[in-house]
Amino acid sequence: MKFAGIDLSEPRIMGVINVSPESFYKGSVRNDGEELIKTAVKMVEEGASFIDIGAKSTAPYLETQIPVEEEVRRAVWAIKTIRDHVDVPISIDTTSARVAEEALKAGADVINDVTGLKGDPKMAEVAGEYGAPLIVCAHGEVRNLSDPVHTVINLLEESLTIAGRHGIDEIAIDPAIGFLRPEWPPWYEWDSKVIANLEVLKILGRPILIGVSRKSFIGAITGRKDPAERLPGSLAATAIAVLKGAHIVRTHDVKETLDAVRVAHFIRRFSL
Repeated sequence: MKFAGIDLSEPRIMGVINVSPESFYKGSVRNDGEELIKTAVKMVEEGASFIDIGAKSTAPYLETQIPVEEEVRRAVWAIKTIRDHVDVPISIDTTSARVAEEALKAGADVINDVTGLKGDPKMAEVAGEYGAPLIVCAHGEVRNLSDPVHTVINLLEESLTIAGRHGIDEIAIDPAIGFLRPEWPPWYEWDSKVIANLEVLKILGRPILIGVSRKSFIGAITGRKDPAERLPGSLAATAIAVLKGAHIVRTHDVKETLDAVRVAHFIRRFSL
């Protein structure tokens, strides 16, 4: 299995860099060109197979709206700044088709849409027109509160259907940890159940991308309110996700996460 030209016979790391000051984890934000290049290069040196650029926070519990023109400016600046310095695929984390298109023109390779093609109706058109590999998150109305795993599968199937209508075939699926927040069960239980049963998503026949890095469910379980204190919990969740079949792990902490991934992947080989 491959995604964006990267062999997924072993789990791969996607390094997260934000150029959005409003992002929930301030340690991931880079707004200086030299620091941005330094961070991207270091992530690749430490083992990242992808770099993910976020120009607007998508945290569902924050007020993060900014003008689309500002998101375009940030995204294009960041991608142009690092494009000649890293030789791995760059993804643009956006819900806007306009931002995605401008990012692809600037040198991005992959579109990462947390609305799973259900936010901006033109997103699928852009992905199809440019032939861009696509990451779709589970997004939509939570219908069955008692069954997080199959709810995620149903939401992802809807996104895959939209992608298919636009001739998009190279797709990774993301169960949207931290995004689906029903009133009950508590979101941290919802997320935990999805991670614990991640292998069920293999029924969709697509690479599974997981993003747990420093997220609020880690804080809810550990009592760590500050995202800066959530690395150990993130590594534990990462190891479990890899044992359950994750192909790509999206993280702010490449070096530490790669060690967790390697150990979990090695141990998984001995499963009976």
